[in-house]
Amino acid sequence: MSNLKIFTGTTSHQLGEKIVSVLGVSLGACELKHFSDGEIWMRYNENIRGRDVFIIQSTNPPSDNLMEMLIMLDAAKRSSAARVNAVIPYFGYARQDRKDQPRVSITAKLVANLLEKAGADRVITMDLHAAQIQGFFDIPVDHLYGSAVFLKHFHDLQIPNLAVCSPDVGSIKMARAYAKRLDAGLILIDKRRPKQNVAEIMNIIGEVKDKNVLIIDDLIDTAGTFVNAVTAIKEKGALKVYGACTHPILSGEAIDRIESSPIEKLYVTDTVPLKRESEKIEVKSVATIFAEAIIRTNLNESISSLFEVVI
Repeated sequence: MSNLKIFTGTTSHQLGEKIVSVLGVSLGACELKHFSDGEIWMRYNENIRGRDVFIIQSTNPPSDNLMEMLIMLDAAKRSSAARVNAVIPYFGYARQDRKDQPRVSITAKLVANLLEKAGADRVITMDLHAAQIQGFFDIPVDHLYGSAVFLKHFHDLQIPNLAVCSPDVGSIKMARAYAKRLDAGLILIDKRRPKQNVAEIMNIIGEVKDKNVLIIDDLIDTAGTFVNAVTAIKEKGALKVYGACTHPILSGEAIDRIESSPIEKLYVTDTVPLKRESEKIEVKSVATIFAEAIIRTNLNESISSLFEVVI
């Protein structure tokens, strides 16, 4: 690990501290500043020539987080780093992954292009909104899974009469994998979205009555879809409703909505820092998973075993 250097941007500094603590190393020294007009300036305060550099930064809003990552990648490349690895716990702008209507951007592909042009040699990320985004890159992408944390936790809880729920068609594959691992039933919510950030629940497919239900999703933004799902499931006779999502974006009044909903507990990871604490939200750290991915990448070892969940 003598050639290993790890740096973080602003939004992922806490997660970065946990990762280096697991690895038994220190964060690299760098400066990130803003001019009075908001423009970002950064500098590495130590020599990284010939080093294997890992830059940890989620690209969640505001867009300054993405710009920080791009600027740090560019600076590392121009400082003659041997390899520059973009560690992106939450890959932002991934929800626009296809041209689903006329005259719109495919922002997931745009961000992939920006990261490559800025100097990334490899990307390490977790729970992409759509797995095919890996194919938008012409560099290696290691796609980690938050289920490694959640599945063990729910297995240890031993929740009786459990059913796993997908809040939409897009999450059905993930929910099916959880249901199989936890020996649970499977529920699907068929919803319609008349416009962005507005969802209307139409049908619940599967047996809900007298079940304890776990709703699984990769991210929660406004929590409108999530809370509607919780309420609908409770109205259909569910006993207790739990939730798990990897990326707690929780914008606007999302946390207030969750606190006023009938959910027992929502479990999230620290890919994105919580805007505020809540008794109904519990954070599970993914630092160990990312630390293992970083050290194996540095040593040029396989990380395929990190994709296997053992409970």
